[in-house]
Amino acid sequence: MKVIYHIGLHSTDEDRALRCLLRNDSLLQKNGIVVAQPGRFRPVLREAMIQLKGQPATEEVQDHILEEITEIDHPQQILFSNDSFLCVPKRAIQDGVLYPLVGERAPWIRNLFPGQPAEFALALRNPATLIPALHARFSTEESFEGYLARIDPEALSWADMVERLHAAVPDAKLTIWCNEDSPLIWLDILRALSGLPDPMRLEGIDDFIASLMTEDGFGRLRSYLDGHPASGPEHWRRVVSAFLDKFARPEAVEEEFDLPGWTQQRVAKLSERYEADVERIAGMGGIEFLSP
Repeated sequence: MKVIYHIGLHSTDEDRALRCLLRNDSLLQKNGIVVAQPGRFRPVLREAMIQLKGQPATEEVQDHILEEITEIDHPQQILFSNDSFLCVPKRAIQDGVLYPLVGERAPWIRNLFPGQPAEFALALRNPATLIPALHARFSTEESFEGYLARIDPEALSWADMVERLHAAVPDAKLTIWCNEDSPLIWLDILRALSGLPDPMRLEGIDDFIASLMTEDGFGRLRSYLDGHPASGPEHWRRVVSAFLDKFARPEAVEEEFDLPGWTQQRVAKLSERYEADVERIAGMGGIEFLSP
């Protein structure tokens, strides 16, 4: 049994992939794939991790988890998706470090099913947009200026975070992508998370794209695909890319933040650092990096 942990990260996927896969629950179960319901698995895993404190789960604990989350006997694959697996949003960045608890928390997650193959899947996001988005999730608790002073944005490194994750769970495969690329690699993301070789069999694969486009533009996209069905994921990507270029809603694909201390120069420097980190991560061993 393979276990995939979609650990988010915060302010990236926002459960879009999970909702799509849950919509296809019957199809996936016929293929031995379980997409764990958040309301069922999150308290169960939380309780197990607190009990184990990083120690490998016994067979009894593993059986208990499976009994609580699914009625399927001997599933071939299970997906757990939770963007707060590693920490709550407020603790995602501290003192110039992205996800400082990853070295501690990742093994706790991995040891829930220690004898089974495991994968960790996550999306990265440009700190220039991630930082305002994270702060917005707890904005009533701390001013943006205070948040910036606490997290040291210029010191952040996604490459460092990924290296710490890989070192913490060296036997687990890592699947990583940039959140900014999600519309163009959507089928690849669904394939990676579901394990279904042909993600075009899934219903609702266009829901995410629809949220990014004008109503008229999405209607034209659907009409085109109805008359010219995509022959495969690559063809689908080219068609979607062309329609997004023409009909994307600006506010859905371009984020701007008018915040104190968040200057154009600072955003440019953070973006440049992010691009360098992404290039470095894509070249790391033991990682499947999804890109357009």
